[in-house]
Amino acid sequence: MRDSFLSVRTLLRLRGWTVFLNLEHHRSDKKSISIDLVNTSIETDHTDYATSSIDFSCKACTTGTMVVVAVNNDKKDFNLFPQLTCEQRGCCWSPLDTPNVPWCFFSSNHGYTIFTNCSFFITAELSRMPSPSLFGADIQQLSFHAEMQTSNRLRFKVTKKRFEVPHEHINTVTSNPSTPISDALEITNEPFGLIVRRKENKKVLFDTTFAPLVFADQFLQLSAKLPSHNIYGLGEHVHQNYRHDTNWRTWPIFTRDAFPNGGTHNLYGHYPFFLCLEDNSGKSFGVFLLNSNAMEVTLQPAPAVTYRTIGGILDFFIFFGETPEQVVQEFELIGRPVIPPYWSLGFQLSRWNYGSLSEVKKTVERNRAVGLPYDIQYTDIDYMEEKKDFTYDKVNFKDLPTFADYLHEKGQKYILILDPAIATSKLIGDVAYGSYDRGTAKNAWVTESDGKTHLVGEVWPGETVFPDYTSQNCIDWWVDEYDRLYKEVKHDALWIDMNEVANFKQGSNKGCSVNKLNYPPYTPRILDDLMYSKTLCMDAKQAWGNHYDVHSLYGYSMVLATEQALQRVFGGNRTLMLTRSSFPGVGKYSGHWLGDNGANWNDIKWAIPGMLEFGLFGIGADICGFFDDSSEELCRRWMQVGAFYPFSRNHNAEGYKPQDPASYGASSLLVATSKHYLSIRYTLLPYLYTLFYKAHTSGDTVVRPLLHEFYSDSDTWAVDRQFLWGKYLLITPVLDPGVDRVQGYFPDAVWYDYETRERLGQRKTHVELFLPADKLGLHIRGGAILPTQEPDVTTTHSRLRPMGLIIALDDNNQATGELFWDDGDSRVKKNGVCVSFQNVLAMDVTNAGYSDPNNLKFETITVLGVPHAPSAVFVIHIGPGGASDPVEIKNTSIHHDAVKEALDYQRVDCHPEENSNEAECKKRGCLWEVSAAENVPWCFYPEDYGYNVLNYAETATACSFSLTPLFFSASLPRSPILNPILKLTYSHVLLIQIWDPSTERFEVPVPLTVPSTPESDEDKRLYKVSVTESPFGIQVVRKSTGTTIWDSSMPGFIFSNMFIQISTKLSSKFVYGFGETEHTSFKHDLDYHTWGMFAKDQPPGYKMNCYGVHPFYMGLENTGDAHGVLLLNSNAMDVTFQPTPSLTYRTIGGILDFYMVLGPTPEMVVQEYTSLVGRPVLPAYWSLGFQLCRYGYANDSEIENLYTDMKKAGIPYDVQYADIDYMERQLDFVLDSEFQGLPALVDRMRAEGMRFIFILDPAISGNETNYPAFEKGVAQDVFIKWPKELGDGIVWGKVWPDFPNVTVDEDLDWETQVQIYRSYAAFPDFFRSQTAAWWHQEIKDFYTNVMKFDGLWIDMNEPASFVHGTVGGTCLGENLLEFPPYMPPLESKHEGLKHKTLCMNSEQILSDGKRVKHYDVHNLYGWSHTKPTYDALLDVTGKRGIVVTRSTYPSSGKWAGHWLGDNYATWDQLYKSIIGMMEFSLFGIPYTGADICGFFNKADYEMCLRWMQLGAFYPYSRNHNGKGNPRQDPVAWDDRFATASKDVLNIRYTLLPYLYTLMFEAHTQGSTVVRPLLHEFTNDKTTWDIHRQFLWGPALLISPALDAVCSTIQMLDFFFYYFFKHLTQDVGVRGKWLTMQTPLERINLHVRGGYILPWQKPESNTKLSRKNPLGLIVALSDSGTAEGSFFWDDGEGIGE
Repeated sequence: MRDSFLSVRTLLRLRGWTVFLNLEHHRSDKKSISIDLVNTSIETDHTDYATSSIDFSCKACTTGTMVVVAVNNDKKDFNLFPQLTCEQRGCCWSPLDTPNVPWCFFSSNHGYTIFTNCSFFITAELSRMPSPSLFGADIQQLSFHAEMQTSNRLRFKVTKKRFEVPHEHINTVTSNPSTPISDALEITNEPFGLIVRRKENKKVLFDTTFAPLVFADQFLQLSAKLPSHNIYGLGEHVHQNYRHDTNWRTWPIFTRDAFPNGGTHNLYGHYPFFLCLEDNSGKSFGVFLLNSNAMEVTLQPAPAVTYRTIGGILDFFIFFGETPEQVVQEFELIGRPVIPPYWSLGFQLSRWNYGSLSEVKKTVERNRAVGLPYDIQYTDIDYMEEKKDFTYDKVNFKDLPTFADYLHEKGQKYILILDPAIATSKLIGDVAYGSYDRGTAKNAWVTESDGKTHLVGEVWPGETVFPDYTSQNCIDWWVDEYDRLYKEVKHDALWIDMNEVANFKQGSNKGCSVNKLNYPPYTPRILDDLMYSKTLCMDAKQAWGNHYDVHSLYGYSMVLATEQALQRVFGGNRTLMLTRSSFPGVGKYSGHWLGDNGANWNDIKWAIPGMLEFGLFGIGADICGFFDDSSEELCRRWMQVGAFYPFSRNHNAEGYKPQDPASYGASSLLVATSKHYLSIRYTLLPYLYTLFYKAHTSGDTVVRPLLHEFYSDSDTWAVDRQFLWGKYLLITPVLDPGVDRVQGYFPDAVWYDYETRERLGQRKTHVELFLPADKLGLHIRGGAILPTQEPDVTTTHSRLRPMGLIIALDDNNQATGELFWDDGDSRVKKNGVCVSFQNVLAMDVTNAGYSDPNNLKFETITVLGVPHAPSAVFVIHIGPGGASDPVEIKNTSIHHDAVKEALDYQRVDCHPEENSNEAECKKRGCLWEVSAAENVPWCFYPEDYGYNVLNYAETATACSFSLTPLFFSASLPRSPILNPILKLTYSHVLLIQIWDPSTERFEVPVPLTVPSTPESDEDKRLYKVSVTESPFGIQVVRKSTGTTIWDSSMPGFIFSNMFIQISTKLSSKFVYGFGETEHTSFKHDLDYHTWGMFAKDQPPGYKMNCYGVHPFYMGLENTGDAHGVLLLNSNAMDVTFQPTPSLTYRTIGGILDFYMVLGPTPEMVVQEYTSLVGRPVLPAYWSLGFQLCRYGYANDSEIENLYTDMKKAGIPYDVQYADIDYMERQLDFVLDSEFQGLPALVDRMRAEGMRFIFILDPAISGNETNYPAFEKGVAQDVFIKWPKELGDGIVWGKVWPDFPNVTVDEDLDWETQVQIYRSYAAFPDFFRSQTAAWWHQEIKDFYTNVMKFDGLWIDMNEPASFVHGTVGGTCLGENLLEFPPYMPPLESKHEGLKHKTLCMNSEQILSDGKRVKHYDVHNLYGWSHTKPTYDALLDVTGKRGIVVTRSTYPSSGKWAGHWLGDNYATWDQLYKSIIGMMEFSLFGIPYTGADICGFFNKADYEMCLRWMQLGAFYPYSRNHNGKGNPRQDPVAWDDRFATASKDVLNIRYTLLPYLYTLMFEAHTQGSTVVRPLLHEFTNDKTTWDIHRQFLWGPALLISPALDAVCSTIQMLDFFFYYFFKHLTQDVGVRGKWLTMQTPLERINLHVRGGYILPWQKPESNTKLSRKNPLGLIVALSDSGTAEGSFFWDDGEGIGE
């Protein structure tokens, strides 16, 4: 500190002092400094503080990455003696409670050492280190060889002379590497390990040094750390998500005939390949293990991967790519995908067991008759004679030899099936089965272990033998048999199935011998845990080796043999091969389908990850499902998405009803939508065919995950419910039943709706798409040129039709594209034409090897994104002789749709109610135009629909005028008020008020602080106001920038008695606020989303109106300036956002009373807003401590035990709650018999520094014989009643209080419980002064006579009732108030406004004696409840304390904090809590938080721990859950959870002086506490859309983990220091996204450079921590300076 200068000045206050610190420092290393206030005394009016040296450090303890030791199959023995077995293997034993984590893991003395090492390429001899054996037969000496085969491909191989995969396309290791290896591979010794790095940045990609290599005869294991959790691939399995779960998930790989039913078991193919996306730079790598033995792959949270295989060698290939797509291209190692014939991209129909050829033809004819685009018909094994290959049923399929001709006449194709298994029995009539006999003569079959006896099993035809496709004799036989079949039964392509290889016997009809091949010492976690289950014995012999080694190559070898057969038969023509079993490399010859799926909604979802994975392995599911009957809805939705499978086939099993489209009826919606989307498919086949050509020549993917194109956007990394065709076509299907709205993610690009051609208004966000029963989401990416062709019912006919182009302009008005075109059949690769398209429009023919005989032309060119009609369009032909003169296209050939370019953004909904139709719309004088764009209203106002201005008068401080309506239709359900008055009042707050001068209307009785004198000097105002007279509108312009921030000159302004509507254009699409409703993002989606506002007992849910009402928003202008707008109206209302951008308000009563604050910064907007509605309350210091609550404590002993356990665990903890359990039958102010010990417990806890908070609900039971609260309430007339004209009695509801002398049966349904157990309840009218006095006295009596408390929690004050309106459900008076002419889109709105609350006709009395309807003040009930509660708390306790309320309204924050309601224990509620906090920061209620770990439902361990970490940085930090669910407090789990909770809460308590200072600044200045990043970094527009990180004040950045199985997060960083572990370490980047490691025990915290944070050593509660020394964290800025502030007082005193 010798070169630092620290100046401190104090500012004494009545009850505390503030210290402002400025530090100037001139160190060159820019490291932060921890400053202790050593031997420094600062005097205040009540205490001295002095500190000696303070050691402040946060240490994170991380355990090593565990690698599970494989367990012997004899699980009984292992489970009996697990520790002994583990230790005998020389391994470490450490039991854990965490699921999936191994207890037995390797020590450091396992593995191999290196004896030789070369520098250019690497070869080595490995020697096994002495250590116990896992499974015996360890190989002591191994060879290692590694080389860079290309600049982007590394191969390393650990081997001995053993079985190696005889892959026809992969070369053996050469001795001439192309690139030096030293930059990519590092070898370590003792134990041997290798580290693969990315050569350009040295990033470690694959690190095996943390776990030993195991290489035994039948057990090989290798583990490697990976750089990220973004892992994709491995197969074949059903992966329910595309991105892998790395929480100890094990995936077996071994080909198997099994159902893809969603389990983790092995399926048809064998793919030990995965891709890893390293970070948002796009850099990726792939890992391929060339090994065909049974194996398993375990993904671990490190992140890491462990391979275990039981044979062969370790032969790894690492592919380096700059992008994920490039990695797939590098996987050309296995062979580039086949380019299929053009016709094979058409739609296909199949089913198992049509029964006869006549039934097949009926299917063909009925689908032809409906005009279905349809190219291919299949027959399954039922065409065969007794299911025998190379035969056909001469009875039921007697005309099969001519069936292909029948299809060809209409341009269709025929495909049949062959299985590998060959029957041993004769044909019908005892005729020799020639195929079997010839194969036997050729010795073509797999043999038993003796190498001679044919292995016999059983498949579909009965007893069978199995061709050995690895034998040349077998290949020759197979080719010959296929040639014979083709000559008899013509067809166009071949489908091969059951080639895993499948066997209905276990191994053989003799069983299998007991030996090490059939029963290896270790069996991976394959299905049935038996090697030969449903296949052949592992000791069977094939030409390539033991079936043990080549089992997973069976399908691969069959594909190679079949390719030879197809070439023999089809010669120079392309055909299609389709295989079920596959291995890397089969794609060079064959396609694949995803197997025998089911007709269910899971399988339609899981097909997309499957397709994406086979794009990596380098496809489609059986449309409508193979097994089970498909519902019409499921099949309809599946036909829609299946139209965009590369392999598009509808196929189902025998015994189930037909599911071809026409079987659902020619006029069915399914047929209509199938035809529609198949026609789109056929239109786009030139694009799809070009994608296949690119895959064939460059290795590109056809079906593509979004992350391949938008890898820098982390939101795409887990998207697997959408997919792309190539770069440009985005498919968003409906994958759930009963759904017509889907959230689709649209990355940062221009997007156009394919069907409407309209430009989407959103990007880089989730968009809700309206997809009714006949629709699927289909969008074109800007920048695309898509070749098209006019569709027909077959490709044979469509290829004769004119071609076209769809040009979708990007942000720069540019686009590019490609087309490959040939005859669609020829195998000759150069016989084609390649055309590339570029902007303006230039076509560049890069290869001209094909001349289309039909002389096709591009007849239709559609350009999307052209805002104005072109004045002229010219065509220039560029030929061999040069360019021709421009030829102008006639105007009659050009059509410009200006409406679609305008995107229908201007429409204001004229029929926001349901059941809109054209006739009703036009009756209202509105316009009707159907739009296919999502959410766009079809009924909308004409431009002149509104009011005119009359009698305009203006002064220096205000203007006023009356309004007269323009044309209004008499058919409107609301009649306009003829002459409303508008007044504008100018000051730093702009007031806009519109009311009816002829009738007194309700106005909100919430006092606001507005300037007593308006501002008459226009130069001092930040805005300028103008008025449009016809139709009426107000424009507010920010003078400094010219930005219009309010413009209500939009159509549809209506002012009527029970319906008021006004719309305004917004300054930008960046709008925040409005509540209380669950929002999925902080920034609003402006795509016609409507949000209802009406206080309700409603747990958070999408578009559900919740507890409070806040008609306030902040608008962020494109310049970075900000403004805020409050509508002071307490009636039920809604707001609708339009993409213009614009906003429509609708309210059903009161007046329009707008208040506008001009900022100009976001933080100043909140400061000005809280100056208007009231500054937030300063909570007591102790209320910033951690708090525990639970609904469902059985007695006071449970609370006592919890308190004891928390103390024992040493977890910081300040506040304990009691929910309504403490009450006798849920009666306010009455203690339950089970809690008689609670007062003494509270006294003891408070003496030890704890605080207690109790709950109070407003509802008071009226069914008691001796209940003073009710009796005194009646005497003092405090309860809400009916108006005198309706009876003047209490309006009874039902809430929690029970009838006396009942035993509640909680097994009954809820409605029955309410009816028979809940007592009648009265609701206090807190507007009345006598009610406040009554409430105050009841609280005081409870505090004095029953037990002490420190704060109060008020709940159910929306107000909530368990009956609708009143007991019996019949509200007195006219029903119009319960069911107004316009009902906002509220939860259960069909039940009326009375749903779960009081009747709207109920009467309340304001403090001035004015009688009002509950209809007008319902949303103010919680507000009216809060101040009397706060006043009572301060008076009764004499301390500041805290009040927490559920229902809020603007200015509630003056007296209380708020929790975000009865949330759910789900991950989405975790991240949405940040949005909720940030919104309540805008609303001026900074003391906010969500119920940590969720209120409803059982909490998950990982989620709850992540929530504890996030919740440690809620201003209001409380863990609270609901009755009937397991405990979720920090000591309810395990030691790991308790320790992690303790660690993060210690950080909170350390920083409480900083948090308290922020609360003080909020109280005095209106600043935010929880702060969105955009408040501090407004100049960086990336922050405008961030809601997964937040700040405490300006200086502490919180970046929590918010997703399951997440060990890294993406965070946006500026100049911050690590807080958690490396306090002196500068993050090192500014304004960029970083991938941060986030292990389960950690949350990422960063201190911003340039700031000073006060801190204090933590203790178990704040009473103790406040006695500890204080310290400062000083984080220097770039200039070496820092500043901060500090407020300190006694923490609970009352005063200024």
